[in-house]
Amino acid sequence: MDTTKNDAPIARPMFIMALIYGGMTVIAGVLAYKQVQLWPTDLAVEAGIFAFLLLVVISSTVAQLYGRAMANRLVWWGFLPLLLSAALMTLVLQLPASTEMVDFRGEDLAAFERVHNQLWRVMLAGPAAYIVSLLLNVWIFDRLRGDGSGDANTFGLMLRGGIASALSQAVDSVIFITLAFYGEFDITNLLIGQVIAKVVLSFVFVPPLIALAVKLARRSDAA
Repeated sequence: MDTTKNDAPIARPMFIMALIYGGMTVIAGVLAYKQVQLWPTDLAVEAGIFAFLLLVVISSTVAQLYGRAMANRLVWWGFLPLLLSAALMTLVLQLPASTEMVDFRGEDLAAFERVHNQLWRVMLAGPAAYIVSLLLNVWIFDRLRGDGSGDANTFGLMLRGGIASALSQAVDSVIFITLAFYGEFDITNLLIGQVIAKVVLSFVFVPPLIALAVKLARRSDAA
């Protein structure tokens, strides 16, 4: 008996966004190990912000096109690649390095282990900040939608995206920076820089990216 007729096909835009979303959840944690200076100040931002803002764009786009429930589902499923990557990193750290690497590339091995042995803090901080901020982003974005009568208004879509992203990312910054780096060094500049950067980027880059993603997804669905 052929049961494939009962399987609802996933829309191409949703499939593509889900693939990108999974990749961004993993790379965000890796990029977070580097703090980038916000020139010309001494403020800093952890580099995972760039991948994380794409998560905001994708979750908001999914909420706009497929509803809040689907966006929340995407956020929760985003835990899977995150947990798998953490498990694989833990395994790799426990496996012995090759003789060649120990003998000739000891500095590379030491740097790799020094950075990734802090994995447990980042991997605990990441999911905590991730789930709170992304669900908050979807909730705010959906609540600002109201009755949906303004969905055709690109400016309204961009404004909702900017507000939801700015608020949720400010919360994300406080959670992640505190849990991941408190006690390692003075986090004041990093925390202030992170909040400022995420709020500014949320209003500058996130709104047009959401509008573009929604437009491309609708065009793909129509095609």
